[in-house]
Amino acid sequence: MSEILDRDKVAALVEAAKRGELPDQPNTAPHRRGQRLRTVDFSTPTKFTSDHQRRIARAIDTFCQTSVTRLSTELRSPVELEAINSTQATWSGAQSQLPAGSLFVTLDVQPLGTRMLFTVEQSFVLMCLDLLLGGSPDKPPRERRFSEIDTVLTQRLLESMVHQLSLVWQDLAGISLSVIEIETHNDTSQIAAVSEPTFVVVIESRVNKHSASMALLIPWLAIDAVGERLSGKETREPEAESAGAAEIGRAVAAVPVTLRAEVAAIDLPIDEILSLGPGSVIRLGTQAEEGVTVFAENVKLARAQPGSNGPRRAIQVSGTERRLG
Repeated sequence: MSEILDRDKVAALVEAAKRGELPDQPNTAPHRRGQRLRTVDFSTPTKFTSDHQRRIARAIDTFCQTSVTRLSTELRSPVELEAINSTQATWSGAQSQLPAGSLFVTLDVQPLGTRMLFTVEQSFVLMCLDLLLGGSPDKPPRERRFSEIDTVLTQRLLESMVHQLSLVWQDLAGISLSVIEIETHNDTSQIAAVSEPTFVVVIESRVNKHSASMALLIPWLAIDAVGERLSGKETREPEAESAGAAEIGRAVAAVPVTLRAEVAAIDLPIDEILSLGPGSVIRLGTQAEEGVTVFAENVKLARAQPGSNGPRRAIQVSGTERRLG
């Protein structure tokens, strides 16, 4: 509680201050906070390493960039796609994060024979359908029951998007994606177990300020076989190494190389070269029976004897001096 001082007490405090006799002040030094404890949720999976998550996120960014161009062209209206969040959860936990009213697209992963899940909010699909049918993006679409035409156009739209998604996964892990079925209700129990570690990437779509979300759910089971390659730490097998060496050998074998036969070489001063004339003899310092030297470009390759082959001059290799490595 604060105390109101009268004039006499104020005067006494002033006199004490002049004499350096100030009353004891309360200790106002800040107290150190106790050590904070970090809460760890052991129910959150950690199967996807930071390398897995980083490379998948980078691939999804590429998917967004390529799909924007194609969608904007087909819909004749600017479309924006952006990966806004990624998280690791169980399969059941990942599904609980999905917005209501989404379309559930089951994806076939080949050649692994596994499955992923791609979800898209119906508001985005309806907006795209309106644009494909000549509508305007100014007004948000009204919810309606899908007609047969809507179903066919939705199938085509989603297959086009999944094709772009498959291209980035082909580069990332050597797998391809295709649409198995499209459902309006969440019945994906056949894809993964409820406790399966799952990586979720959420993508925001914007069409003329109308926002919707889509998500890719990747259970670990779906990419387990290519986990090493996906992390970027895959070790090459000896067979792959030998196959690569054979490919390089075949490619190098087709490169043209100049082959020449040289009798001998000698350095002469300019005045001796200028004094040469008909009948001049130049001593090369090499015995005639030694033949000629065969060069591949500037690399000494073999010794040979000069001769002829029919009307053409030829040489016959007598010994190899150096092998090309």
